[in-house]
Amino acid sequence: MSTIASDPSAPRGPDKEFFGHPRGLSTLFFTEMWERFSYYGMRALLILFMTAATTNVATSAFGGERENAGMGLDVATAAAIYGLYTALVYILALPGGWVADNLWGQRKAVFVGGCIIALGHFTMAVPTTFTFFLGLGLIICGTGLLKPNVSTMVGELYPEGGARRDAGFSLFYMGINLGAWLGPITTGFLGEGYNWHWGFGAAGVGMVLGLIQYRRGAPYLGTAGLLKSDASAEEIARKSRIFFGSFFGIIAAIVLFGYLVSIGTIDLTITEIAEYLGWGVLIMVASYFIYVWKWGGHTADENKKIGVIFWLFLLIAVFWSGFEQAGSSLNLFGQDLTDRVFFGWKMPASWFQSVNPLFIILLAPVFGSMWVWLERRNANPSIPVKFGLGLLGLSMGFFVIAWGSANATPGDLVSPSWLIVTYFLHTCGELAISPIGLSAITKLSPERRVGQMMGIWFVGAALGNLFAGLVAGRLQELAYADLFQNVAMTVGAVGIVAILVSPVFKKLQGDVR
Repeated sequence: MSTIASDPSAPRGPDKEFFGHPRGLSTLFFTEMWERFSYYGMRALLILFMTAATTNVATSAFGGERENAGMGLDVATAAAIYGLYTALVYILALPGGWVADNLWGQRKAVFVGGCIIALGHFTMAVPTTFTFFLGLGLIICGTGLLKPNVSTMVGELYPEGGARRDAGFSLFYMGINLGAWLGPITTGFLGEGYNWHWGFGAAGVGMVLGLIQYRRGAPYLGTAGLLKSDASAEEIARKSRIFFGSFFGIIAAIVLFGYLVSIGTIDLTITEIAEYLGWGVLIMVASYFIYVWKWGGHTADENKKIGVIFWLFLLIAVFWSGFEQAGSSLNLFGQDLTDRVFFGWKMPASWFQSVNPLFIILLAPVFGSMWVWLERRNANPSIPVKFGLGLLGLSMGFFVIAWGSANATPGDLVSPSWLIVTYFLHTCGELAISPIGLSAITKLSPERRVGQMMGIWFVGAALGNLFAGLVAGRLQELAYADLFQNVAMTVGAVGIVAILVSPVFKKLQGDVR
């Protein structure tokens, strides 16, 4: 008998619409908006805080100076920590998807995850090194529960699939970026201008607002996100005990490992740990796909589509390894080599992190309408082609910033327009790849593995984030221009390959459009 771990009497799809889409999309839109407010607000401060001197002085927007101590880490160490944090946020999307598929349902997983995220931000508001890292750990765990499952629920609102689902994901993506735009402005104003920890706390307030909105809007979701399982309550309870026992055992082992590294018993640097984790992620994902192909019990057609998901996983990892320079090397470039003085007032460097989300807000409806318009004329590019175009857009942006940074020095700062143009091109690339990828995973995945495959999608993002941190750490030995040019050439080459082989993967995806 089917077990649904929520109120089965919840209404199934109200008649009201949200900009021509199911009304439940508004609930998920604003939930994700506030979660991204908290995530990107904190991320905008992260590497700036870690590299700020322990005797750092902040100048507030209203004048006056005050002590605003950072951690005083070198760029390589700070970038490796940044990469590990952003990678682990997405790696935990895989167990987060499993919990939703097998134990809780997506709806409960999103709420519990949001509560843990808020607790993590408030923990970081306490100014100690221990609470800083504890807060990062809580945010990692909470985001692993929330992030993949809110996207899965969006897909459930569109059982018909097709271009309308793509348009819905593009609108949902605009909500993500509305939060990502507001977050750095708020936390940057408080964190850089007054106290870093005020900014971290403000991110937690945003997550609490998202949780309140999520609970109030739950009736609009119909049956989306409720647990559907043939297992008995006893079997679900047994799985829960095994999973959480194993999970907390792994957490304890990680804490012990970190302690042994910190006291020198295990001789590893943060950078080396990040590199080993990267190899571990690749092995883990490859093993998972081999298992699914050989012993997953899927049809030949399903296995072909799973093969397409693996290819998209590799492409998205490359994309995020470049795109996530925004929070690391590009963020530092904005701080160190960009003229931020306007009429005597110095803008917080973290505010540049709001440029890309602002472009998303402006362009997401345009791209969403464009996909529908092209679909009606049978001219919509295939999913693999869109991925290749996205990578080329990202590459063009890095060529621009490499050019702009070629002659920049602390005594000869460059115009903010270089970063603005770069982020515009990155935005065009992002809109061709990221929301389309979210939609594609929900369409390509076998029904009983949607949550897990969405988790794999975010593990691809994790791998990209991890490499992004390692690449940014090379600023210890490379000039900004050289780093950005290397990224541009690598990403561009992969984009060209993606377009050239796209017919093969278009055939494998079958009837999915």
